[in-house]
Amino acid sequence: MHAPRAKQFRNQADDGFVVVAALWILGALAALCTIYMTYVVGAVANRTLDDDRLQAEASVSAALEVATYRLTAEKARRPMRDAFSLRVGRAAVAASYCSEAARIDLNMASKDLLGGLFAAIGARYLDAKKYADRVVGWRTKPGIEGLDQETLAYRAAGLDYGPRGAPFAHVGELWRVLGLPANLVGRAIPYVTVFSGRPEINVLDAAPEVVAALPGMNSERLYAVLKQRDARPVNADAVLALLGEGRMAATVEGSPSTRVTVQIKFDNGRVVGSEVVILVLDDVIRPYRVLSWSDDFDGPSSGQISNGGGQ
Repeated sequence: MHAPRAKQFRNQADDGFVVVAALWILGALAALCTIYMTYVVGAVANRTLDDDRLQAEASVSAALEVATYRLTAEKARRPMRDAFSLRVGRAAVAASYCSEAARIDLNMASKDLLGGLFAAIGARYLDAKKYADRVVGWRTKPGIEGLDQETLAYRAAGLDYGPRGAPFAHVGELWRVLGLPANLVGRAIPYVTVFSGRPEINVLDAAPEVVAALPGMNSERLYAVLKQRDARPVNADAVLALLGEGRMAATVEGSPSTRVTVQIKFDNGRVVGSEVVILVLDDVIRPYRVLSWSDDFDGPSSGQISNGGGQ
């Protein structure tokens, strides 16, 4: 009686072990399936992201080609600003361009023009002059003795760097200039450049804040200038005549460098912005060179700077 019962218990134990093992295997397979599905979903998402990036780059390149064509089609009078739209693959592209002369060149502008900009965007008059001194000090080659007053000022402030003592490499260096409030720098960035190569600003295309930076400008004169330049057809001489002493820092000419702003609307609803500065060349094979390229594909701070270009 005891032997058969013991055998029955052993068989039941064996059956229980098989069930547990089977459940364990099923659980492991389920975990593997979950991992695999996670990998597949991630791979698809990455593939979509890569496809969007390639589409964005192709869209910007197409916009640059169209902008360059328009800039070079009329060599007698190169258009300084324009806007257009096009379709590239899975995206609608809206683009505009404007000569860099519409911005204040940090390396070429006079102290008065720089101070005028700081005042126009909210700085008090005396502070604006001081900030302009700092900008000029950043770009000025130090004296023979090496440690000039500007360098000593940076050391006295406890900074582990001094002024560049050479032209600004990019507008982002404005954040490093001693004494400039961060909020003021943030407001100034959209109105400055290092690519114009001109000490004057193009008064026909510049933003009102830039026109307001001209020496001797006041609210009445600014209103008259903006109203005159909005008249059609534009009378450039009439606009210049209204500037008074600011005439010496103004021009109606453009710059070989042009800023192209591109907005890409994908069919999937995603919107990407890009801003590229190009140098237009008199070269059929390579009609332009990219001076800077920034975009918000991966977020507002993403971007790159390139010296290549001309697809």
